Amino acid sequence: MTIQNSRGLPAQEAALYLGCSKSKFEDMVRDGSMPKPKMIGSKRVWDRFELDEAFDALPRQEDRNDWDENEAA
Repeated sequence: MTIQNSRGLPAQEAALYLGCSKSKFEDMVRDGSMPKPKMIGSKRVWDRFELDEAFDALPRQEDRNDWDENEAA
């Protein structure tokens, strides 16, 4: 079964699904920007649909930043 077909993802696959490292994903779960896992017995899994919602809520990079302004000066 591939990640795309699984609804419940272990941490490593959830991180891969989002395009980040497992440690970054775990940091995001701790800071609340990603959902907490569901439990299947003693196994922690993340709901792919909840990951999609949390990903959609992440901020976008600004079009301009301090670096751009400094380069233009």
